[in-house]
Amino acid sequence: MSPRILIAGGYGVVGSQIARHVRAAGHDVDLILGGRNPPDGEALARELGATVVQLDTADPTRGLSQAGHLDLVVAALLDPGDTLLTATLRAGAGYIGIVGMAESVASTLIAASAIRCERPTLILGHWQAGVLVAATQTAARAFATVERIELAALYDYADPIGPMTAGDSGSFFERATLRQDGVWVRLDPQAAARAINRRGGPAFDVMPTGVLDVLSLATATGARDVRFDLGTGQSLGSLSGRSASHDLYIDIEGVQGDGVRAGRRWRLSDPAGQAHLTALGVLVGIERVLGLDGAPPPQGGLAFPETLLDPDRTLARLQAFGVQFEEETAP
Repeated sequence: MSPRILIAGGYGVVGSQIARHVRAAGHDVDLILGGRNPPDGEALARELGATVVQLDTADPTRGLSQAGHLDLVVAALLDPGDTLLTATLRAGAGYIGIVGMAESVASTLIAASAIRCERPTLILGHWQAGVLVAATQTAARAFATVERIELAALYDYADPIGPMTAGDSGSFFERATLRQDGVWVRLDPQAAARAINRRGGPAFDVMPTGVLDVLSLATATGARDVRFDLGTGQSLGSLSGRSASHDLYIDIEGVQGDGVRAGRRWRLSDPAGQAHLTALGVLVGIERVLGLDGAPPPQGGLAFPETLLDPDRTLARLQAFGVQFEEETAP
């Protein structure tokens, strides 16, 4: 029997990309697209051989019942009360959530922990659904000891976003969470603004935000200083006359295997933009949770990108869809 996947918000900007990636990957799965206005998803459903159900986070149980048996629910929408999460877990399905900040994730973790998870509950509320975590883990292997990680993302206003991303963006600069000298620090983002110099374009200003990548990478690498910053400007794609790209910069300082202290930079860039990159991160999560990557499916319980997803496979998957990952000399 083919796995059955419900994408909540499945015909939105990110949700539709996730659905298309699943089909492009060639997986034999039943796709169900959920949303408040099913007629809006009919054209996409016909294109992908999917079905549509009415789903509202105000009463998700009804929509889940209409969908029938489900193996996995992907929440490509805002679920502020964790109602879809809890209804999914009580129905015995796996869950992938892609919205969450360091300041707000506690309620999600408590809700997931309070219900016995028969299948994995994968928290991918990281930047671009965990792809930056995978890229940074890979880059960090160049060091015997990682001391500092500084991440930066450039958002290009020419890169379309949907209501989910727009709604989530309101929390980006309310409060920043950083790792400083081995302790957690929460501060006003404006107090820690900086500029990012880059090759191929002018510098851009950024401010720190409280994304989950900071928590994940501090734990995964042991770095005593970790921050993630977000800024706006013209992406490398726009500057070259193409469509807007989504550009991410990874700066790591530490001690290399030869004992030399060094600082190195990597760039992760998706020429197709941020929604395309987020959806690819979700595709990797779907393949791992359901065992579609050739390995046995994991057991139930809470999971995060740094604990469940293999960085090498994640990057290989991204690159197969046109994402660029390379080390570059910092300007």
